Amino acid sequence: MQDSSKEALLAYLEGLSFKTVLDAPCGGGWLAESLGNEVEIDGIDLYADTSGNYRRIWKNDLDAGLPENAGTYDLICCCEGIEHIGNPLLLLRSFSDHLTSKGTLVVTTPNVWYPHSRLQYFCRGFFSGFPSLADKVRSGTHMHIMPWSWPQLYVYFLMAGFSSPEIIQEPLSKPKYFHERLFALPGRLYCKRKKAEAKTSEEITYWTSAGSEASLLARHLIVASQKVD
Repeated sequence: MQDSSKEALLAYLEGLSFKTVLDAPCGGGWLAESLGNEVEIDGIDLYADTSGNYRRIWKNDLDAGLPENAGTYDLICCCEGIEHIGNPLLLLRSFSDHLTSKGTLVVTTPNVWYPHSRLQYFCRGFFSGFPSLADKVRSGTHMHIMPWSWPQLYVYFLMAGFSSPEIIQEPLSKPKYFHERLFALPGRLYCKRKKAEAKTSEEITYWTSAGSEASLLARHLIVASQKVD
């Protein structure tokens, strides 16, 4: 996760009220270091070799969901993890089970909808950052196995019991090259037409987000949602 994305996430978290946090997967522990001692933060990782400011850390495979004794949290952050998970709906439902009422879930992941990634899929059948894993599947390795876009995250969040997710703006929400705006134009026009045909406020909000730069042109996604009681 790039530093600019971390800074955007931390800026978003500054606007939230929370006392307990779960960082899953916690990786090198950057989130605990950034949040400091003002909150109680636990971590979960496949390797669980991080210490620092974490109150406790579990070694756990997130494909099986969260540990039953993980407790509940005001905020769960899943940074650069969901693309490695083969059972994302199970994990998202597990996150919901371990959030307090109206708790917040934040997910960050590569976005496969940006123009170069779509062009690569058209030419090769594989999204950018999600190559063939023939003869590379190894238990415990950091394989990118589940490609994500904002519309796909939207569906999974709702199925798991969350409100419609919002996209958090970050530097990577902008296109890297001008020609990418041209390649994204058909998608933007399609989303604009669907928005005009929408009959409910939810549909309008959906197509507005789907047709945004952060959805169509970003190389990375930060999305957040609240648990629905």
